[in-house]
Amino acid sequence: MKEKYLAFNRLYEETGDKPFEGKDSLLSLYQYIFDHVYNWVVVVDAEGYIAMINKPYCEFIGIPQEEAIGRHVTEVIENTRMHIVVETGHREIGDIQKIKGNNMIADRIPIFQNGKIIGAVGTVIFKDMLELDAYVSKIMKMESQIAYYKEELKKITGGNYTFKSIVGNSEKIRRAKELAQKVSSSKSNVLLLGESGTGKELFAHAIHNASSRGDLPLVKINCGAIPSELLESELFGYEQGAFTGAKKGGKPGKFEMANKSTIFLDEIGDLPLNMQVKILRVIQEREVERIGGLKPSSIDVRIIAATNRDLSEMVRKKLFREDLYYRLNVVNIQIPPLRERKEDVSLLSNYLMRKLAKEMNCHVTAISPKAMEALVRYNWPGNIRELANIIERAINFIDKEASILLDHLPFYIRKELSNDDADNPYQLGSLKEIIEEVEKNSIIKALKETDNNKYKAAKILQISRTSLYEKMKRYSLEL
Repeated sequence: MKEKYLAFNRLYEETGDKPFEGKDSLLSLYQYIFDHVYNWVVVVDAEGYIAMINKPYCEFIGIPQEEAIGRHVTEVIENTRMHIVVETGHREIGDIQKIKGNNMIADRIPIFQNGKIIGAVGTVIFKDMLELDAYVSKIMKMESQIAYYKEELKKITGGNYTFKSIVGNSEKIRRAKELAQKVSSSKSNVLLLGESGTGKELFAHAIHNASSRGDLPLVKINCGAIPSELLESELFGYEQGAFTGAKKGGKPGKFEMANKSTIFLDEIGDLPLNMQVKILRVIQEREVERIGGLKPSSIDVRIIAATNRDLSEMVRKKLFREDLYYRLNVVNIQIPPLRERKEDVSLLSNYLMRKLAKEMNCHVTAISPKAMEALVRYNWPGNIRELANIIERAINFIDKEASILLDHLPFYIRKELSNDDADNPYQLGSLKEIIEEVEKNSIIKALKETDNNKYKAAKILQISRTSLYEKMKRYSLEL
């Protein structure tokens, strides 16, 4: 403490004033601050007589400080209301006061002790309207910059999708969109159900962006893509030194990052049971505790969860906690597979063609009638994700044509127009295409047989789980 006072003394000596010394040093420090703050300040007693007034205020009104102290405030400050504030006990914030021809912005706050008014403090916040305008201009500029950076952040995080981004006119997709739009304005947790590739993440973004939390980014985590031993630190974060390899300063988890916003828990059905317990506690207690932390932090997070698995069946088999299921399943939205909304295939195909052609800088303007017929007839086990994959593949095969033709589509799509047995893979086509179709269908059957368990499916197919994920990605089968 002594060293701090010495530092202040040196500063005071530079100004030519008396240094802080002896038992009155702290009082001298307060007096120095009072006389050198930017704002003009006056303090009156319960009768309205000036007890303190700083030098800048006195210099402006043209009266020595020692003459102002002890006089009634109305004799010193023009158009003052300080004496009224001590009478009424009501604070006055942002009031316009005219002094020497200048319109100023002043605050007046009563001082209470044991429930009794003993005085009031007045502060001139802005010395003229030009000063206020300058502050307002700065604030507006800052708000504009913040809004810009928020939009850029949403673009980077992929959170710029809205309900307009969900393409389709079929009855089922319209009902799903209507329900999602209704629930957007609430704080309730939402459970999105549907097969892989149906657009669950798109719905999550749209619900978040239409909500009151839409100004903040949507925080996303795929519960099935992160190893179970790393999932806890990803969700809840950790403190410095919590474990070997922990970052200096620790790391916030996804729930902390989503505070005041929304967290999207994709593939919630793949969540291990021990993590289900921890997430249930976060929902119930509205607080999160980092690994190695000493105390929890309060959070305000809305949860949107998604899965392609039958959670109710998993609850029955005790693979998913019933209490967590009901916490998440406040509102559930069933997103239909593409095969149940075939009337949307043409609309989606043309939308994806224009979008991908623009991204790939290709001149593609149409899809031929035969190619479109084949696309509509196909059953789309990989849903919209698979359709986007097929359209992108076709655009890559286009040479000089401006249209996607039947020949640009894979064999297993083209065969939909054949009169041969649709289940027979051995039809006319390149050997590579036939092998790819057999491989794709085998993966689909293995996943269905094992209730989407990748480990068991890989074992049936006699390939590694890594190879299975690679092939699923190639065929747009990220189930």
